Amino acid sequence: MLSLDIVPAVKYVDPWNASLSERLHILALGKTRIAYFYEHADSSTFRYRIYNMAQVLNADGHDFSASYFFLDDIHRLGEIADLADMLVICRTRYDNRINHLIAAFRKRGKRILFDVDDLVFNTDYVHLILTTLDRDLEDTRVWDEWLAYSGRIGATLRLCDGAITTNEHLARKISEFANMPVSVIPNFLNREQLEISDRIYAAKRSLKSGEDGLIHLGYFSGSPSHNKDFAIVIPALEAVLEEDRRLGVILVGHTEPGPVLKRFGSRVKRFRFHDFVNLQRLIGSVEFNLMPLQFNVFTNCKSELKYSEAAIVGTQSIASPVNTYAMAIRHGDNGYLSQAHQWEKMIKLAVSGIPAYQEMAARAYEDARVKYAWFNQKVHIIFGLGL
Repeated sequence: MLSLDIVPAVKYVDPWNASLSERLHILALGKTRIAYFYEHADSSTFRYRIYNMAQVLNADGHDFSASYFFLDDIHRLGEIADLADMLVICRTRYDNRINHLIAAFRKRGKRILFDVDDLVFNTDYVHLILTTLDRDLEDTRVWDEWLAYSGRIGATLRLCDGAITTNEHLARKISEFANMPVSVIPNFLNREQLEISDRIYAAKRSLKSGEDGLIHLGYFSGSPSHNKDFAIVIPALEAVLEEDRRLGVILVGHTEPGPVLKRFGSRVKRFRFHDFVNLQRLIGSVEFNLMPLQFNVFTNCKSELKYSEAAIVGTQSIASPVNTYAMAIRHGDNGYLSQAHQWEKMIKLAVSGIPAYQEMAARAYEDARVKYAWFNQKVHIIFGLGL
């Protein structure tokens, strides 16, 4: 593991805590004004699908301005609808407040789009979602929660003029469900991520060993719902740790090592969940980023963000060949793809390539910078919004 001191930790403050008055002021600055709407701010969907978009649109002159609003801002709905030229509702459940929001923009003859980053709008897939996320299928409360969630997301989606999503596979599912035009704007890396990631990558080019001198395989889980995904690689990790004492495992987030991996003692480390900026330090501290996913319709709609977040800090990825991962990773060139039964083989292949590690990591880094850096996204966003 590379020392975490390769780049000092950043004191993180949520960059989206602007007051409503400030957000209205930002919206008013541009010639073309886009109002984004979400239930509440968070560091996942809101960050990727709203904050990042607004950051790009606001970065270059006054042709465009974008700001974001939440359910708590509904009392200023008329002012928002008057100022904005377009509304983008992101992954928001239908209720009476959303009805008023849509009606206000409809009354003013303004376009309304819906942005969704997951297959969570069609109740036909709820059984698959619950199975994939390892939820209790015998608990009626789980069914009530997810059928209501998906049904309400789908209801809002169908009231809009068009949709935006993260990849072509998910776009087809939206089109089939709502019979509307769909554009693709990929998830990308924002300014804060890129600033720290570039420093990490520059420091990592020396490939100085960390305190334990091991080659580490990292698994980074953003939620506790990835138990079945991680279970795919546990047998392979046990086998390679048993065979090769140079290897270690880093788990970050909600994943527990369990009894199989705990027996390897200090070679398996677990870190708590980190904010999205300092998470890049942890990703950059390992040599290989493991991205196992079950293979089904739901997981094939996932974006490639875990690949780009690793590539931009010079960490190689080994991934299940779901749709977006297979599109992003050129096997053996900028990363590795592994079928469910191949994980042990692919981990060994990746580790055997350590002498040429920097060259492959450099290709992944350049790929991520060209395709996923915030400063290369304006054209995608403007096209996706139909402007």
